[in-house]
Parts: sequence; C-alpha cells; structure tokens
Amino acid sequence: MPYTILAFFSRYNINMHYYLVSPTRIVRSDADSFTYSSEDRLPTGTIVAIEIGKINAVGIVLQEARKPDFDVKPISRIIEDYPLPIELVQTASWMSKYYATHQATVWQTILPSGLSKKRRTANHTTSVNSIENRIKNVFTDEQKAALKTIDELSSGTILLHGVTGSGKTLVYIEAVKRALEEERSSIILVPEIALTSQLVAEFSAHLPNVIVTHSKQTEAQRHAVWKRIIGSNDPVVIIGPRSALFAPVQQLGLVVIDECHEPSFKQEQSPRYSALRVASILTNQHRGKLILGSATPAVADYYIAKKSNTPIATMKKPARPNTIRPHITLIDMTKRNNFTQHHFLSDALIESLSKTLSKNKQALIFHNRRGTAATTLCENCGWQAGCPRCFVPLTLHADRHKLSCHICNFSTKVPTSCPECKNANIIHKGIGTKRIENELQRLFPNKKIARFDRDTDTKSTVDERYDELKNGEIDIIIGTQVIAKGLDLPHLRMVGVVQADAGLALPDYSSAERTFQLLAQVIGRVGRSSVSTEVIVQSYQPNHPSITNGLSQDYSEFYNRTISQRQKTNFPPFAYLLKLTCIYKTEAAAIKNSKKLADLLKTKSNNIEILGPTPAFYERLRDTYRWQIVIKSPRRQELLNLLEFLPSTHWQYELDPVSLL
Repeated sequence: MPYTILAFFSRYNINMHYYLVSPTRIVRSDADSFTYSSEDRLPTGTIVAIEIGKINAVGIVLQEARKPDFDVKPISRIIEDYPLPIELVQTASWMSKYYATHQATVWQTILPSGLSKKRRTANHTTSVNSIENRIKNVFTDEQKAALKTIDELSSGTILLHGVTGSGKTLVYIEAVKRALEEERSSIILVPEIALTSQLVAEFSAHLPNVIVTHSKQTEAQRHAVWKRIIGSNDPVVIIGPRSALFAPVQQLGLVVIDECHEPSFKQEQSPRYSALRVASILTNQHRGKLILGSATPAVADYYIAKKSNTPIATMKKPARPNTIRPHITLIDMTKRNNFTQHHFLSDALIESLSKTLSKNKQALIFHNRRGTAATTLCENCGWQAGCPRCFVPLTLHADRHKLSCHICNFSTKVPTSCPECKNANIIHKGIGTKRIENELQRLFPNKKIARFDRDTDTKSTVDERYDELKNGEIDIIIGTQVIAKGLDLPHLRMVGVVQADAGLALPDYSSAERTFQLLAQVIGRVGRSSVSTEVIVQSYQPNHPSITNGLSQDYSEFYNRTISQRQKTNFPPFAYLLKLTCIYKTEAAAIKNSKKLADLLKTKSNNIEILGPTPAFYERLRDTYRWQIVIKSPRRQELLNLLEFLPSTHWQYELDPVSLL
C-alpha cells in the first residue's frame, strides 16, 4: 500500500494504533524513539520493520502512544512472532540512561545481527543433551549452607565466595535445578568462550537440553539459538559469555556469573556496560536471583556486598575429600644461581617438569605475555623496533618471522641488520608464550605441547581442545590468562609461573589486585584432589603482598590491605570514575584540547577530583595521539552531568572503568 494512502488511514482511521518505536540505528542523537502507526495492537517488545526516510530498518515497540497531530509512517511488518520480554526492554532503557549511551547502540548490543534477513529453516545444533542416567549430587556442609542461603533469598544478589576447588559449579547446578522446578529459566555466564565446553559438560551431566550461545558461532547459528529461546514456552538453561545475558527468556529465575572478578565482564566498546551491574537490574526486573561466584572477588564488589548487606556465602574448604594442598616453591629471579640450566626457566621448574612428565602426568606453564620476545633492538647503537602508528615496541613472533604490534596489528619482517647503523647485531629480549613453547619443545622433544593465547589458531583454542586437555592427552599446557580461569584438569600435577610479577609494573590502581587474582587462580588449577601436586612460582618481587597473598590464596589479608589503600587514595569503591580520552592526529592538538576541557570541567563542579590531563597509557594509537583525563566523584550523577560539556568529536568516555590503562 502506498505511503500516502497509509498516511491517510494513519490520520483519519479511528482503528489505527500508534506506538513509540526505538530504531536499532541512530537517526538523531537527541532522540531514541519515533511514532509509527499500525492497524494491529502490538505488545511492548515487538520487533518490527520500519522506514526511516527511504531506508528500511529494524525497530522495537516501546509503548503505545497518543495519536499525533502530524502524519506518521506505518510499521512495515512484524519481524518476529514473539516480542522481547518486557523485562529486557526495561533493562535496555536503563542501560541507555545509566551508561549515557544512545538507545540504538544498546539495541545493537542486545539483539543478534541479521534479524531482518529472510532465512531458510535450518536445523542448527543449539543444545547439548544430558546423559541418560544423570549424576546424583552429594554436597559438602559448606555447599549445603550456600544453597540454604540462596533458597532463603526470594530475589536479589548473593555473592558466592568459594576457594578454588570448593565446588561452586555444583552449587550453580543445584540452584539451576531448583529454578527449573519453579518453571523458570537460568543464564550462566563465563568470562571466556574457552570455558564454555567445560561448563557445558558439567551442566549437561545433570540437566537436559543445555543451550550454548557465543560469538564464535555463525550468524545463522546464533540467530537459530535466539529464535529457539524467544519462542520457548518451557524453561531453558543457557550458557555463554557476557552477551548471553541478553538471551530473550520470558521467565528468568536465575543468573549465575562465574569468575565474576574477571575484567572481561566489562564491555570495552559502547555502551561499555558491566555484566554484573546489568545482570542485577535484569534479575530485579524478573524478580529473580543473581549469583556472583569467585575465589577472588573484586575488592570493590566485596566491599559493596558487605556494606549493602548482600548475602555472602563462603566456602573455605575443597569439596573433594582428603584434598592435599600443592607444594609451593617461590623462586627469586634476582638470584641467578637459581638459573644454572636455563636463563629464564629455573632449575627447580625444569626439575619439577621432568619429574611430572616422567610419570606421564600433565603440567601447566603460565605467563601473561604472548609472542616470542617483547623487544627487538640493535646491540650496537640501541635502536629499538617500534610501531610507526602506535609508538610501542613491536613483539617478535618467530614462527611467522614477523614483528607485530599488539595494539593495531601492524606487522613487518624481522630486520637482518639495524636500519640506522647497519650493524647485524640484532637481539630480541623478553619472554613470551611462543618463546616458552620453543624452549620447552627443545627441552622435551618427545612430549605433546600446546599453547593457548590470542595468537592461537581458532581450531586450537581451549574450547576446541577441551577433551584433549581433560583426558591428559596434552603433556605441557602453555598459556596466558585464558588458562588461569576455572579449568579443572584431573591429570594436572604441576603448575609453573614464569614471572608472577609481570603485571605489577602497569600504572593502574588495580594492577596489584589483578596480579593477586591471576596468581591465586592459576595456582588453584592444582591441589584439588587427594594426589600430590607442585607449584613453582618465579618472581623478581617475591616479597610483594600480591605475590605472597596469591601463593597462600589469602583473600582476607589481601582484601583488608587493598581496601585500606583504596580508601586513602580515593579509588573505587570509595569514588566513581569517569575516564575521558582525547584523540587527535597531532600531539599539540591532543594536549591543547585536553587541557581546555580539564579547565572547563573544574568550573562546573566542586564535588569532583580531576587527574590529568596526561598522556594515555598508549599515547599514540593507530596514527593518533591520545591524552587522558580521569575524574573522581562520590556521586555518579556528578560525572553524568559533566558529559554534557564533552565535545561531540575527538573524545571518548567510559563510566566505571575497570582499568585506567
């Protein structure tokens, strides 16, 4: 029907209905929704096709509106038979306001891509069936107490603080079972796609039809999963990373965020939301429960939980009987007599590896830096290979014979001579996971070695090779932080940490906390059963509290010290943060404009503390210069108010950043 005729009906037909529709693309920066007409009554959350000018777009019906005194376009068609849950629509609206982000950007985050595409009906595998004879759970006293605390909570948040190996997963599974008994769905979030296989295997041993969703699935697969969820009349169990939180379940009873301390639960792109915060809002809308599980909860989250009287269920003991704590050896890397056989693998680490492998058991080597070497330089004149776009050192990847920038992905060939003095004495310094892999292949040529980091081929990820890992088919596991998160490997007998203090030098208020968490988590991969295990930790700062507390997994001592420091320095949880980044093609422009804005903001509020402007941690990035302003305030609204003075171009902002780097 031509638009002119539809407009006529829209204006004069008393049976016409009018709706505020929120497009999934930004039409105007100052408007999130527009009025459209429909001959049909449409519930909130209906996904529709609309015209914006001459462009076809997707929109979400927000609410019914009064008949306007101007002509409006009709809704072209209904895209989905089922509307989005009203609770999800309300959460999307909250996200837009809380993170000062256009509603369309929020919809782009929440909805799967390609919604308006016409697809052939395909039978994509979206679930994992459980075993026929499901396992009967046997709980420890601490697990029973945790479940009692969860049961007593009618709705709201509970913090499950359990040491590694205390059986948090079993508590999650039982909580999901109880939600299903109430005909309510559950969503389980993991920090990495790499952990989905393990969790799916554990859940599907107890529950039928576990649904998996993540970004590594094709668009068609993700759409099929999404369609199945939105159209389901039965309660479902969904497992996936951060984005799985927005699965369109109608009766959401439970959200579990496993390893809730992980920074990956904060999205780096707009709307830069925290999955923990959004999950709290979403479960409140559904009158459901949120379980935050971790052996090393973020200090700020733990403080807020205590302050707000959020229930905290603590599990201090391993779940398995007769568990033997690992034998831990701390190696001082400043004492070179500890390194007589190798320049960065200590004698103790090599000996422990040899002993473990001789028994046909598994070993894990952790180092949170990828590549072969961090720095390439000329021994004669001191020239250093750097990224021409970002001004950061290029990392050597010897397997590809390339120097690469880990910021912008620039790469170049490894020079055979210095480009400045022409000397051939090019050396590579620093330790990366690829270099460790090469050295261990040389030391143990007959052993199967696998490396897991962001450079790993997509077919060789932890998720893809989980069965090999679990069955002990891989002798030596090498990796960055991806292998420190929640893996339970029954054949693992030894853990080695190449340089435990590598992250302490980063200029960020959370560096010590992140170091503690990573160390405590990676050590927690062993000492989970009645067999003897060993941990070798190498560090240049063996007496640093993050190292000593991480080795002993003493969260209480680390928390008390850190929260005291945070209070003195006025960092979260004692202040809210706003990070502003100025981006220009020239350094002079970045400096000038960042100083100009800082001076302006100082006049707009007396209730803020401004740090900077200073060069950002990555001062030059992709041919641009970046300067940074960090603003603290005891009131978050003060920071939101300041955003109206932010120029519309050349600036990025982030509320509640988990890092200032």
